[in-house]
Amino acid sequence: MHEDLFPIKYEMDFFLNVVHGRGILSWAAVDRSRTDSQCDELIGFVTARVIAASEDDEIDMLGYEISKSERTLIYILTLGVAQSYRNSGIASALLWEVIEYANQMSSCRALYLHVIAYNRPAIMFYQKNMFQCLRRLHNFYTIDGDTHDAFLYVFYVNGGRSPCTAIDTLKAAFAYVRGYFTSMVAKLF
Repeated sequence: MHEDLFPIKYEMDFFLNVVHGRGILSWAAVDRSRTDSQCDELIGFVTARVIAASEDDEIDMLGYEISKSERTLIYILTLGVAQSYRNSGIASALLWEVIEYANQMSSCRALYLHVIAYNRPAIMFYQKNMFQCLRRLHNFYTIDGDTHDAFLYVFYVNGGRSPCTAIDTLKAAFAYVRGYFTSMVAKLF
């Protein structure tokens, strides 16, 4: 199922770690409504990893918290639903299971993930589920020798916050413009 859903090829170790719960959290959805031999068929899944915020390359997503060494993040590795079960709420239910898990961890400040830039349905899905696009990452993925951009999406929990709100941006722009004009006036007089 994983190969059908994702263009990125994962090593066998990834799947073994998922199955055995070695450093990777996972949630699954199965169709129990079927009466045939497929009643426990896997129809959706999500995998994630808990990461110390101090060890993550995307650390600036936590804003300006002082004690980042005590903070954790949840990195959503994969989320997929079989084609015939899409648009029925399964992906959202799986995603909210991870969010609820993060909310139960008092040290967790955010969940984050990467979405390949051309995957418009996934982008719309995460936006609908209140994830915020933090930035575009150029040449993030390499698939079959071609590079592709990705978007970094984040969902804050337990008091985590964006590093830069719209008001912060306006304040910074105003301060820059004011400083520029102040220096220009000083040069004239």
